[in-house]
Amino acid sequence: MESAALFDAGKKGRGLKATKELSAGEVVFTEPSFAAVVFDSFFSQVCHSCFRRQANLHRCAQCKFAHYCDRTCQTACWDEHKQECGAIKKIGKAPGEHVRLAARVLWRIHKSSGVASDSQLISVDQLEDHVSDLPEDDLKQLKADVSTFLEYWSHGRKKHSADYISHIFGIIKCNGFTLSDQRGLQAVGVGLFPNLCLVNHDCWPNCTVILNHGNQSALSSALHSQRRIELRVLEKIPEGVELTVSYVDFLNLSADRQKKLKEHFHFECTCEHCSHHTKDDLMMAAAEGSKADKVKEVTAFSQDCLEKIEASRVQGDFRHVVKLCCECLEKQENVLADTHLYKLQVLSVASEVLSYLHSFSEAADYAHRMVEGYTKLYHPNNAQLGMAIMRAGVTHWHAGQIEAGHRMICTAYGILMVTHGPNHAITRDLETMRAQTEAELKMFRQNELKYHTMRDAALKIQPTASC
Repeated sequence: MESAALFDAGKKGRGLKATKELSAGEVVFTEPSFAAVVFDSFFSQVCHSCFRRQANLHRCAQCKFAHYCDRTCQTACWDEHKQECGAIKKIGKAPGEHVRLAARVLWRIHKSSGVASDSQLISVDQLEDHVSDLPEDDLKQLKADVSTFLEYWSHGRKKHSADYISHIFGIIKCNGFTLSDQRGLQAVGVGLFPNLCLVNHDCWPNCTVILNHGNQSALSSALHSQRRIELRVLEKIPEGVELTVSYVDFLNLSADRQKKLKEHFHFECTCEHCSHHTKDDLMMAAAEGSKADKVKEVTAFSQDCLEKIEASRVQGDFRHVVKLCCECLEKQENVLADTHLYKLQVLSVASEVLSYLHSFSEAADYAHRMVEGYTKLYHPNNAQLGMAIMRAGVTHWHAGQIEAGHRMICTAYGILMVTHGPNHAITRDLETMRAQTEAELKMFRQNELKYHTMRDAALKIQPTASC
């Protein structure tokens, strides 16, 4: 923690500030999880030690619940799993993820008194719980979770009051950090990182947080890296300035972001972007020359259509998804601007589904429009912007548009070097793609016909859907 220090942030409570000038891409600190669990829905698809999605995972022979890449991962996780294993065996089933995480937190508190290392700035049970701020429905759920926990918590161990257990659940609810798989593409679990909990929110933050799975390839479990997060700098930060991250996606109107923050984290966001409603006008922008009544009509149509699109996508009816997207985009044309949130949502789904159906040329057109809109809205070093540009670059590459594809992949690489760093799995994948597209671009410029013949033979492109 040489680059950050705890300070009194006034109405926001505690916070962290820079103790020296920091540059974009710099790591402020890394922190292993105090405790973490795999989501219920992924329990048999994700390793409970390294949180990587893998095929043919090995199941714990004792509890039949935990799954691991191999015996090395299982050995590395045993100290964390052994009490959980016994508790699951005792009640005959594994409880939900929040109960399992609360139990792991308490077992860890017993072991390390809530402070796992000298670099941890605050003990876990000193974190805010906001239980007194919970609405009635959430309090009922909390009471049910406490009851389940008491059944799960083995007899003979240290007893805790219902209020203390509620306190732990409250801490998890407002401080739990979602963990992604090794490629950073899907949320697969949740963990608690005490130092990260001290970093306050800003809708236009100067830092971002990324999960780095570290080295899990060593044959000896003793050499495995712990699950850890990295707090990375997005832009130059002068000494003494508060470090911030965003708790919500910026691609929402300021009022909607404030509502989410109030409901989930129990504070009123007064950041500059919320106070001045920055970029709200772009997110709801109409096309030049469009009439107010037409904008209102198309906006209502888009809301309804997006619900239908999501329902069809959940059902796996991708051809119908494409049909709905095309109908919606046709209605939006010359009425809603390309930075309008509803248009961006439709463009995103259309490009994703058309890519899945191998209609790459059309997918590339929609992805290009989507990226242009995102670029006008997101922070230039936003991780989600980088991922979107990467996907658009791959789509253009597959469509045979190698120049645009290579350019986008290089742009995405520049962003992800800041947000993820050179050693993250997705950055390494992107570096490989960058080298491949560079080689193909050279071939394309030497002999365009030969390049397209080779590409079509390799991909065997056969479009299956279109607008």
